[in-house]
Amino acid sequence: MSEITPEQVLSQLKKKASSRVQNSLEAVFTICKEQQERGLNDFSYSTIARLGTGRGVPAAQSIRNKTGESYRTLIASFNSSAKDLPRPARNTSKGKMYAWIDELDDPVVKLQANILYSQKKEAERLLNEVVPINQVIEVFDNVDISVASIKLTELERSALEYLISSEFLRRHQLELGKNGSIVSSDTQKSFFHVATIDAIKKALQNL
Repeated sequence: MSEITPEQVLSQLKKKASSRVQNSLEAVFTICKEQQERGLNDFSYSTIARLGTGRGVPAAQSIRNKTGESYRTLIASFNSSAKDLPRPARNTSKGKMYAWIDELDDPVVKLQANILYSQKKEAERLLNEVVPINQVIEVFDNVDISVASIKLTELERSALEYLISSEFLRRHQLELGKNGSIVSSDTQKSFFHVATIDAIKKALQNL
């Protein structure tokens, strides 16, 4: 059976949508089509919303909301149709632990899993940069203690605080696991490794 095309998905979604939503779907389709024609596989909500500013595309948050399901489905169809296109090697392997993401059949679920995986990798990158390798820390045995300056920026602090917030867990259907880990609420699969929460809290307290 041939895979359903984005054009067919658009047609089906418009049948049960209001005229306003139909126009927004058309706008989202146009932006995604342009991305596809450029040979780009970036169909993230933030990218589509940014490219569609002033062209009738809803804001990224509106796409993520419950009422944005039709937009997510349409975007997912483009993401799915791009799976046969050549991709950079760095995006094709997630390691054995996360190989299941690439095996998901539902394009919407697969897209959501990839977004969560990307957020996880970015959080790991931030943690690795908190204390760079070969960073020299000097401590003097007197009242004035001089320590090499390693401080989180407000943006970095906000990002780490969000990763351990109840809002992040609720929005992505996650929950606290054992020994400082974060797991999926449904499958209980590890999303953040053991001691991740402890590491983030320690960074926030000391940097």
